Amino acid sequence: MCKFIWNLFKTHTRSFNAEEENPMKKFLIVGLGNIGEKYQNTRHNIGFKILDHFAKKEAITFETQKLGDLTTYKLKGRTFILLKPNTFMNLSGKAVLYWLTKEKVPLENLLIVTDDLNLPFGSIRLKTKGSDGGHNGLKDIQDKLNTTKYNRFRFGISDTFSKGRQVDYVLGTWNEEETQKLEERLDKSVELIKSFVLAGVSNTMNTFNGK
Repeated sequence: MCKFIWNLFKTHTRSFNAEEENPMKKFLIVGLGNIGEKYQNTRHNIGFKILDHFAKKEAITFETQKLGDLTTYKLKGRTFILLKPNTFMNLSGKAVLYWLTKEKVPLENLLIVTDDLNLPFGSIRLKTKGSDGGHNGLKDIQDKLNTTKYNRFRFGISDTFSKGRQVDYVLGTWNEEETQKLEERLDKSVELIKSFVLAGVSNTMNTFNGK
């Protein structure tokens, strides 16, 4: 009887390990933002806001770990590792590289969620590569990963600011009209992230880009 139970335990252990060690089923989803209450509802923190919305919808909770707040979510055999770096925006790459390496996530399974001044408010666009576009968070990620070929999900915050007011605009809070429309856009953003993991980057781009 003891031998039977031991063999059963070994079988379950092997199966669990095999699942855990399959890197292609793990995805690192990183929302960019700045820590601290004063940044919480700013345009620059849309990466944090999208991941918080994801966590709220799926009733999962972030926990503070090394270099960021982390939570995991499993769906259809895939593991979503959601990360909000606590390094501040300009040093985001440090957290991305650490968790990418620690969790042995392939680079093609990385998705960076960020704001984009060059897109109209609420527009969503998934890309597999590109420049940092002057975004300090993306610049640091590019430097740390030593490549521009990583997936990024850009959420449009528009560029409706006067000359010399870019920093104030980016670090400003959503206006009333944006706030009213944000909930639907957050829902759509969560759908995009799930599609990226389950349907792949090409299908997701075809389905969501410009929507």
